[in-house]
Amino acid sequence: MSVEKIIASWKKKIFKPVYWLEGEEEYYIDQVINYAEHNLLPVSEAEFNLTVFYGKDADWAEVINACRRYPMFAEKQVVILKEAQHMKEIDKLEAYIASPLATTIFVVGYKAKGVDKRTKLYKILQTDAEVLTTKKIAEGKMQEWIIELALSKGYSINPKSASLLEEHTGNDLSRIANEIDKLSVNLQHKKTIDDDDIEKFIGISKEYNVFELQGAVAKKDLAKCIQIINYFESNPKAAAIQMVLPALYAYFSKIYAVYGMNDKSDGALKPLFYFNPVALSQAKDAMKKYGYDGLERIILLLHHYDLKSKGVGDSGTSGAMLMREMVVKMMID
Repeated sequence: MSVEKIIASWKKKIFKPVYWLEGEEEYYIDQVINYAEHNLLPVSEAEFNLTVFYGKDADWAEVINACRRYPMFAEKQVVILKEAQHMKEIDKLEAYIASPLATTIFVVGYKAKGVDKRTKLYKILQTDAEVLTTKKIAEGKMQEWIIELALSKGYSINPKSASLLEEHTGNDLSRIANEIDKLSVNLQHKKTIDDDDIEKFIGISKEYNVFELQGAVAKKDLAKCIQIINYFESNPKAAAIQMVLPALYAYFSKIYAVYGMNDKSDGALKPLFYFNPVALSQAKDAMKKYGYDGLERIILLLHHYDLKSKGVGDSGTSGAMLMREMVVKMMID
């Protein structure tokens, strides 16, 4: 079951006795937990009928005892177990989950890959609980996720602005959601998020960022590359080398992969570049200016400088210096 379906059913007052939320994407687990904690019970009932445990400090017997209590002056009580992956002897919850109290809504947040499928607890969860399994957003899907999130909040955001936001936050969904909420507070009646908004309210330069750097590399514009890297050096929080290199590698790997495609028409390439016309245009520029051998050299150099940035074969050269040296080597014919 999805987050949306769980919350939609709760809004209709349709409850299951046990909800088990697991997986590596904490954002979705937190969404359900927060809703359960703040919305399932009216404030007047929550004082007596809401119990929250934290896995690191929770004792399994206390959790079960709380779940087996009857609600006071209400039809339901809510028991929440956060960070359940840290609770000792969590398998002792099996007996309660197999035979839960109908008047208790027990919500468990288990921020890990999931319970071992060989265990009895796993089998009980599959038959006696509502299980939500979350997964990390696939590589290359973050921009699409940002656009959809903005739409769900009543805003549109263009692909380039979504890329800027992704570069600033990485794959931290909670942070992205917070940044979009910050924008919504500042935009007032405006419903379109653009580069100017990202720069003004979040502090990401629309001119000096990874997106612009990859475009400058694609066009073999060395002067622009150096200008952007100099900005990174003066503003360390803008784009550390550990953030820049993976972004460049992901982008140029896609361009390199085009050579293995039978159909190289715009229609076939658009999905590879998330239907972003700017990214597609840059990719075509790069193929013309570098060719197969040049793009292969870019991939190898990115790998080489990634190792150097981590101290392999390097004695502490700054990230900016490594990037300057790298882009020069990329553009040597």
